Amino acid sequence: MNRMKERYQTEMVPALKESLSLDNLMQVPTVEKVVINIGMGEALDNPKSIDAAVSDLIQITGQKPVVTKARTSIANFKLREGRAIGVKVTLRAERMWSFLDRLINIVLPRVRDFRGIPRDAFDGRGNYTLGLREQLIFPEIEYDKIDKIRGMEITIVTTATNDEQAAQLLEMLGMPFRKD
Repeated sequence: MNRMKERYQTEMVPALKESLSLDNLMQVPTVEKVVINIGMGEALDNPKSIDAAVSDLIQITGQKPVVTKARTSIANFKLREGRAIGVKVTLRAERMWSFLDRLINIVLPRVRDFRGIPRDAFDGRGNYTLGLREQLIFPEIEYDKIDKIRGMEITIVTTATNDEQAAQLLEMLGMPFRKD
């Protein structure tokens, strides 16, 4: 079992139950899934860039991503319905816990001039979205093998009912929030 998941179950669940003054263990918020998304406007001009993004996500997550397609046509962006415009992967269970462990303990501290992540990126329903500017901060990505620096969006979906509960959960997991 993953050490972060183990720590969550043994230490954090009782602490969260007490601090949030919940009656039942099943009410304690948990991480449901992690969705990693790379939106790619350049895929319209260079279709091969999708393959590069797919291989990057496979290396980072260990899971094959889904290619996302445009739902509607937008003439101003030269976008047609059905064209590939990004890739995303949804992690659950063991892969999710090991990815979160790597993200919090290895990847985020590698960011240059890192002062913590913003606390205001919650969506109001207890989910947190974190934007990264480059895929190079993941140790699995080799600098020489990438074609272009790509950003990504990491959404952590929790079962928390509000942002305060989710913030407390992520803080206990070790998420390095900025101290403003």
